[in-house]
Amino acid sequence: MTSCLLFDCDGTLVDSERLCNLGLVIQFQHLGVTLDVDELVVRYRGWKLDRTLATIAGQYGLTLDDDFIPSYRAVVADLFESELQPIDGIVATLEQLPYPKAVVSSGPPPKIAQSLRLCGLADYFGDNIFSSYELGIWKPDPGIYQAAARAMGHDIAECAVVDDSLVGVEAGYRAGARTFFFNRFDEPCEFDEVVSFDDMTLLPELIRR
Repeated sequence: MTSCLLFDCDGTLVDSERLCNLGLVIQFQHLGVTLDVDELVVRYRGWKLDRTLATIAGQYGLTLDDDFIPSYRAVVADLFESELQPIDGIVATLEQLPYPKAVVSSGPPPKIAQSLRLCGLADYFGDNIFSSYELGIWKPDPGIYQAAARAMGHDIAECAVVDDSLVGVEAGYRAGARTFFFNRFDEPCEFDEVVSFDDMTLLPELIRR
């Protein structure tokens, strides 16, 4: 029986993936590189930022200076302030899920806090925010979800993980949680036990089954 819910943030609670990758497009344009935002969303969703930047920079033979990441973060924060929206149906879905809830994200704490604030979701999670930048664990390492479950006082087998990226789904599945894949891009998943869905309003019924 499910007793605790562990949600990813970007692309699961807030519709931020395109904005985050638009930030990459803008930043790399300054270096003379043209990137396709839709391709970035599909390829790098859920990745650790350092790994994403190293992959793109290596592809184009670039060396990124120390200011690249802070500048990128500032661009994304500005995009969030003007354009960020919650995932369709997420508020009604959270209202129908009377369980303890946490956010488990690869993003830094200020970004998570800004996302939840702008989309009116902060009250659903309170202080139950777990960031890779504080835990030192990045998806697909299952330890990130296991650490969050322990901190919430629940066995991971009693938790449900909700994530929109393949690396996040792998982390949840390998952690031992019931795992729900918010699969907006109709991607194949190698784990048969993972429940795939593409409409957030379906989640309450899926969890109750």
